[in-house]
Amino acid sequence: MVRAALVPGRRRTIDLKLLEKPVFARSLLIITIGLSLAAGCSREPQSQTTTKPTADEVTVYTALDRQFSEPILEEFTRQTGIRVNAVYDTESTKTVGLVNRIMAEAQRPRCDVFWNNEILNTLRLKEAGLLQSCTPEQAQYFPQRYRDPEHYWHGFAARARVIIVNTDRVPADARPTSIRDLADPRWRGQAGLAKPLFGTTASHVAVLWEMLGAEATRALLQSYRDNEVRIAAGNKTCAEMVGASRLAFGLTDTDDALIEIESGKPVAIVFPDGGPDQVGTLLLPNTLALIKDCPHSQAGARLIDYLLSPEVEARLAEGPSGQIPLHAKCKVHSRAAKLEDIKQMDVNFAQAASAFSDAAGYIEGHFLAP
Repeated sequence: MVRAALVPGRRRTIDLKLLEKPVFARSLLIITIGLSLAAGCSREPQSQTTTKPTADEVTVYTALDRQFSEPILEEFTRQTGIRVNAVYDTESTKTVGLVNRIMAEAQRPRCDVFWNNEILNTLRLKEAGLLQSCTPEQAQYFPQRYRDPEHYWHGFAARARVIIVNTDRVPADARPTSIRDLADPRWRGQAGLAKPLFGTTASHVAVLWEMLGAEATRALLQSYRDNEVRIAAGNKTCAEMVGASRLAFGLTDTDDALIEIESGKPVAIVFPDGGPDQVGTLLLPNTLALIKDCPHSQAGARLIDYLLSPEVEARLAEGPSGQIPLHAKCKVHSRAAKLEDIKQMDVNFAQAASAFSDAAGYIEGHFLAP
C-alpha cells in the first residue's frame, strides 16, 4: 500500500502586493467573473459529478494537456477506486488561470492536488501560503534541483524549451542554435514564440530575468520586438505555425514539437544554447503540490505518490507528449532526447519565481504594447 506522510503547512497569508500587479489583478478579475458565469453555464471544464463528495475522491487542477493527463488519472481510479474530479486549463491562459482560481478559493479550497505543467506558478502558490508539505515515498528518487527541500512541491516528467525549425525553409547549415537567434535580422518577421504571459513561455522569461538580469532580459525581448518576432496564442500554435511553413522557426516545448514531427511535418528540434560558453537548455518539470486545507488530503497525497512513480514517468515519456523522465529508476527515455544528452540550464527556480511579477509587468507594459 502506498503511504505518504503529511506535514502541517506553515501559516501564511496571501501577499496582497502580488495581486496589485496589473497583469495578475486583471487575471484574477477575469477568473472571478468566469466562476460566476459558470453557475449558469455549461460545467464541462469542471468536475462532471454531482454526487455528494466522499473520502474516496480527489479533485485535481491540471495544466498538463487533457489528452496527456486524463488517461493517467483514469488509470489511478482503476487501480485505487478513488474517483478523480479533474479541472483542466485552456491553451490561452494555461497555468495562470488555474493559479488564480486556487487563490480565489483560498478561504474554502476545492482543489486537492495541483498538477502544473511547469514550476514557477507552483512556487507562487507556495509563497502565498496556499500549499501544505507532503512527503511521498517516490520523491527520494528525483534530483534535488527538481524538488522542494521543504516538500511543498515535487517535480517530475520535464519538457525542454526548444527551437522548432522548418527544414524546408531553413537549410541545415543555417539553423538557429540559440534563443538569441530569434533576433537575427535575416529572419525578420519569420520567427515566433508563444505569448509570454502564460505557461512555460512566461516561466522561461522569468528564468532569464533571474539568470541574465532584468536589463539584459529586457534588451533581449526588445531585440525580438525590433525583429518583428510573431506572437502565437500558445506553444502548440507556435509549433503548428512552423509545421505549416508560416514561420521559419520558433520557441516551443518538446511535446508540441514532437507532435509536429510525428505528424510528418518538415520540422526538426534544436536544443538551444548547448555550447561550452552558453547557458544551456531550460528544462521545466511538471510539478505536483497538495493544497493547504484541501478537503481530501490523504487521497491527494496518494495521487501525488502515484504520479511520481517510474511507471507514470515511463508512460509520459512513451506517450504523445514525450516527456523527459527525471525518476532515477525510470529506464525509459523520451523520444525527444535522453536527459544525460542535454546541457541543462542551471536555474534557481525560487529566485526566478520572485522575478515573475516584474517580468510579467514588463511584458505586458512594453513588449506586448501596441
